[in-house]
Amino acid sequence: MGLKSCVFLLVVVLGLSQGGTNIEEDQYGVRYATDCEVCKLVMKELGEKLQSKDSSGVIETGYNIDASKKKTKYNKSELRLVETLEEVCSGMLDYRIHKEREDSTRWAKKMSQTFQTLHNLVNKGVKVDLGIPMELWDEPSAEVTHLKTQCEQFIEDHEDAISSWYFGDQTKSLQSTVCKKTLKEKKCLSEPYGEDITAEEQAKEKAEDKKKQKGDRSKTRKNEL
Repeated sequence: MGLKSCVFLLVVVLGLSQGGTNIEEDQYGVRYATDCEVCKLVMKELGEKLQSKDSSGVIETGYNIDASKKKTKYNKSELRLVETLEEVCSGMLDYRIHKEREDSTRWAKKMSQTFQTLHNLVNKGVKVDLGIPMELWDEPSAEVTHLKTQCEQFIEDHEDAISSWYFGDQTKSLQSTVCKKTLKEKKCLSEPYGEDITAEEQAKEKAEDKKKQKGDRSKTRKNEL
């Protein structure tokens, strides 16, 4: 490999290590979940999954059939935690990106305004060409598929903290126990969840988005002149 090639490769590596996601955002509009968003969404998903597995049942553990088996409440069993952790990250694929939003509410388990509008246009007979087949419109985006990977890494890195909360008294929420202790930037924790945005707030966002697009078009025309 020549000297020029080595220098170019070094520049690329340094560029990626110092914020490679900025390149993807600038060129393709891809903005992956921040550490705060990952923790917030994973803890929400984990809490909901645990709630869905709530049970008053009792399980028996032990290896020797002749010995008395230990009885454990399912809600405090390791089995419930392990089963839930195995399911959590697949739930990340249910999220959709709402690019009209700037904060952590951009992650929500419902169709974005943009795609709602596009589907409505198609239903009215308008031809919409996005360069991809319509059946792929609702497939997880690059950000969402990467969120699943981020979730898996987060669970691996913080499994001890999650286990401590689970086997503890659980007086504080998962988010308070895990996120507030592990994150440096916690701003997103005070923001609502994307699903909690009301129809009125969505209408306001849509109006602001139209106003912004109109302003962008005006700037473009001025630059052309």
